[in-house]
Amino acid sequence: MELLIKNVRVVDCSQDFIGDVYIYSGIIYEIGKKLEKDCEVIDGEGYILTPSFVDLHSHFREPGYTYKEDLLSGSKAALRGGYTAVNLMANTKPVCSSMDTINMVLKKAREINLVDIHQCASITEELLGESIDHLFELTDAVRFISDDGRGVANSRVMLAAMVAAREKNLTIISHAENEELVDVDTRLAENLMTVRDITLAKFTGCKLHLAHVSTREAMNYIIEGKKQGARITCEVTPHHLALTSETQYRVNPPLRSAEDVNILIEAIKQGFVDVIATDHAPHSMDDKMKGAPGISGLETSFPVCFTKLVGEGHITLNKLSELMSKNPAKLMELNKGEIKIGFDGDLVLLDVKNKYNIDTSEFLSKGVNSPFEGKAVLGTVMCTIKAGRIVYKAKDFKQSLNFK
Repeated sequence: MELLIKNVRVVDCSQDFIGDVYIYSGIIYEIGKKLEKDCEVIDGEGYILTPSFVDLHSHFREPGYTYKEDLLSGSKAALRGGYTAVNLMANTKPVCSSMDTINMVLKKAREINLVDIHQCASITEELLGESIDHLFELTDAVRFISDDGRGVANSRVMLAAMVAAREKNLTIISHAENEELVDVDTRLAENLMTVRDITLAKFTGCKLHLAHVSTREAMNYIIEGKKQGARITCEVTPHHLALTSETQYRVNPPLRSAEDVNILIEAIKQGFVDVIATDHAPHSMDDKMKGAPGISGLETSFPVCFTKLVGEGHITLNKLSELMSKNPAKLMELNKGEIKIGFDGDLVLLDVKNKYNIDTSEFLSKGVNSPFEGKAVLGTVMCTIKAGRIVYKAKDFKQSLNFK
């Protein structure tokens, strides 16, 4: 597979220039100016070429809840959002506690062959918060474990899981929420579990990733832990950056105050936030009306983040690329996330000049549950490229292709 993108503004975490990028056999093979190749060519003049995005936190709902999303619809949504790799959570039905279930997901993902999919295993068997015996049966195909959707309540169980994770070189993704306190105060529930998990991670030396951090206190605990040398990373979501509790929309953790949002953004600017992850959580409209928490986020992540973070002058596009491409790819041990010779030819072509309103009726996800419906944003994914193959094109991008 060969592809040449010409006359484009090339941006990743460390560079920003006008030039050409040539992909050969799925790999970035040559970068320069005025390159000429006998292959398919995209004239990228007026557009920005960045590494494709990598989502460290998604729910594709298969097996068990395919009326909300499945591997095919989730993959299509990912591509429309500019993502070519996703890390799926384990709270399916059956739960991804066994290698049989995990291998079933991975096999179907390979057959679909649209995005690279990693499937998390659960921390506790069947998400029951009790046994971790299944962890010792996991193969090298699993790199992350998480009970996302609920916190591991029993500290002794979490301690044992962290010891096992350290021995097997797994990263624990923590859903920091103390269920005993959720009905008292959701902020307290997040903060206490964050402190506990960081403390246990420091004690065991395991790799800990804090998911969907939403409070200023939790972020401060993470910053303190990082400064003390703990092996911890963290993510924030687009909705916790762009919305406040004034927006009446149910997510877990909840939308927080403007002060919390400002602290999260400041932590991004200071380098304490590692990743922006979508926590893509599609639901049927019926389930959403019944109170199911979550946002269908893959298709709105880049425009929401670009508009909020870059458009308002908080960070550069280089920094956004680091948060959405380089860092999550590094954590997932993927050869993606930068536009350098030898890296995978997974790229996205962006139009950041034209403002538009988000229209959920255009989503490729089965889930159209989004508080961003009608929101004016900048940042359209015009074309997503996977290993040098064009796997998604926006409707109005057809005329920009030049086939030789």
